[in-house]
Amino acid sequence: MDILITGAAGFVGRNLTAALQALRDGKDRTRPGLTIGQLFLYDKDSPRELLEEGCRRADFVFNLAGVNRPQNPEEFMQGNFGFASTLLSTLKKYGNTCPVMLSSSIQATLVGRYAQGEYGRSKKAGEELFFAYGEETGAKVLVYRFPNLFGKWCRPNYNSVVATFCHNYAHDLPITVNDPKVELEMLYIDDLVEEMLDALEGREHRCEFEGVKTVLTPKGRYCAATVTHFVKLGEIVALLDAFRDQPKTLLMPEIPDGSFAKKLYSTYLSYLPREKAAFPLKMNVDARGSFTELLKTPSCGQFSVNISKPGVTKGQHWHRSKWEFFIVVSGTGLIQQRKLGTNEVLEFRVSGEHIQAVHMLPGYTHNIINLSDTEDLVTLMWANECFDPQKPDTFYEAVEL
Repeated sequence: MDILITGAAGFVGRNLTAALQALRDGKDRTRPGLTIGQLFLYDKDSPRELLEEGCRRADFVFNLAGVNRPQNPEEFMQGNFGFASTLLSTLKKYGNTCPVMLSSSIQATLVGRYAQGEYGRSKKAGEELFFAYGEETGAKVLVYRFPNLFGKWCRPNYNSVVATFCHNYAHDLPITVNDPKVELEMLYIDDLVEEMLDALEGREHRCEFEGVKTVLTPKGRYCAATVTHFVKLGEIVALLDAFRDQPKTLLMPEIPDGSFAKKLYSTYLSYLPREKAAFPLKMNVDARGSFTELLKTPSCGQFSVNISKPGVTKGQHWHRSKWEFFIVVSGTGLIQQRKLGTNEVLEFRVSGEHIQAVHMLPGYTHNIINLSDTEDLVTLMWANECFDPQKPDTFYEAVEL
């Protein structure tokens, strides 16, 4: 399948192109039914010959080209309606009736109800042009009205509040929030790309609009991605505050699978400058070795790494309710555990050559011994709760009586 992408250098175009290239090159095998051939990547600086060739050969067209922030308002109509007309007339020139997709905007929904200026009107005009083209030629037309988009590679200070916020947080720049209660409908770039790939497979999701509300329906005139998020500006700022502070607090906010928070965190990380891509951790060092907290979570405990010098024994304590995993990743050691009030000692020989996880059982005093005379013992530790110095739940007790 040969594909023409207009606006290929833009935010959506770059992400879609990367996904199609991965499928084409066999790096992504999640859609075995898609065979990607030639990609015609057209943008405003591309030669006209590329558009001609793409329109002649394409089996599918993604029209992502558009104008968002022109110097003159009249450029909206020229860029959003005018180019759409050029594209469709070129397809007709070659008698190519392949499916064509148009990236429109939710702003087009408001035309006729509220004053939206030239941008909304130009998008609406482009939509009607595509629908008329479909009726005239019989070509399949897919018109998507995008809400607010966000994700990696989105240009800040342009037309995405999330891109601007993420960029500014990452670079210690201020942001402006006039009303934190304002709610936005957000569409993540990876969810959008998945919908574009569904469309390539002929499985686009159809919809109609009730005001600005999207209603999925199999026979809808429009198309839409099925996953969006409604979030308030204040919620976005609160999450970004936590993401920014994570290198200091080590606390990772809850980011459930599929959540807006998870997608926002990925987006925020994509804007970090080099000097923030790595950050130091506080190592608690003494003659026995070191102990370093790595990561804390609100509800799933914390991760740490412990380094024991040769011959050193660490631990010799027990917990009432807290429990842990000890995972030796380098060196050779011995873990001992004894249930309080008994003489029986459980022993586990551990090694980085045979990695295993050992439970530290509540009510059992435990230790870890480096059996080597020359090598450090490196142990990854997970506790089911974050350490609270006011309630440490940690009590000294030797394992061996």
